[in-house]
Amino acid sequence: MPGVTDRVVIVTGAGGGLGREYARLLAREGALVVVNDLGSARDGTGFGTAMADKVVGEIRAEGGAAVANYDSVATGDGARSLIDTAVREFGAVHGIVNNAGILRDGSFAKMDEENWDAVLRVHLSGAYHVTSAAWSHFREQGFGRIVMATSTSGLFGNFGQANYGAAKLGLVGLMNTLAIEGRKYDITVNAVAPMAATRMTADIAPADLLQKLPPAHVAPVVGYLVSDECDDTGLVLIVGGGSVQRVQLFANKPVLFPEVPTVDEVRENWSRITDMSDAQPGVNPAG
Repeated sequence: MPGVTDRVVIVTGAGGGLGREYARLLAREGALVVVNDLGSARDGTGFGTAMADKVVGEIRAEGGAAVANYDSVATGDGARSLIDTAVREFGAVHGIVNNAGILRDGSFAKMDEENWDAVLRVHLSGAYHVTSAAWSHFREQGFGRIVMATSTSGLFGNFGQANYGAAKLGLVGLMNTLAIEGRKYDITVNAVAPMAATRMTADIAPADLLQKLPPAHVAPVVGYLVSDECDDTGLVLIVGGGSVQRVQLFANKPVLFPEVPTVDEVRENWSRITDMSDAQPGVNPAG
């Protein structure tokens, strides 16, 4: 049966907000869901089991199948334990939604090393650890579906979110390579930049805008991306408020210099170098 029926899907950071919506929708569509959440505050501090347990209870009350997991994705041991939970409880792992994240915002002038590292550990390294722990399972079974949670803050920038933006765009770079390496094993890797009202965005966007962005709008796209019939890979999608759009890198035609140019020659050709009027979807010139 197409879709996600009987597929084992892990959703990290699924104790609330977007992750909760993803987990509940996937369960309604027939997936066996591992609800991972550390139960921490928005900044990553603290621990608790109540958030993941509540979502598991909601899924089971609706007739779905789910188990809770409380491991931190920020460490390799935590990620391996998470994958072990899926295999132990449901016999396999078929999909991952790398949704877990924290916020430690501040202008770059005030950004300290701990807040920089903490955000990258959860978002970027967390996705690496979980995906790495599942990769051999995906290759051996010839199937895997991965969704990275990127952000418009990474794609376009946002004041006060240098750490968050760097981590989120880093996930797109990770996605690009994994999409290439996973293709022959039917492993797809895509990224979603959600626009949604959650505790992560409560004080970042205006209240009237957030009212138009319920998290439920994002979940169906994630549900399709982890389904059997979706074989697209390497896509970045901005999703929210009833809107779904693809984002792609573009490049203009190169300005060619037969010899090493002088600074003056670069200056003289600068308007041509930066002109995007003839831009086309970009490809890696290194192959």
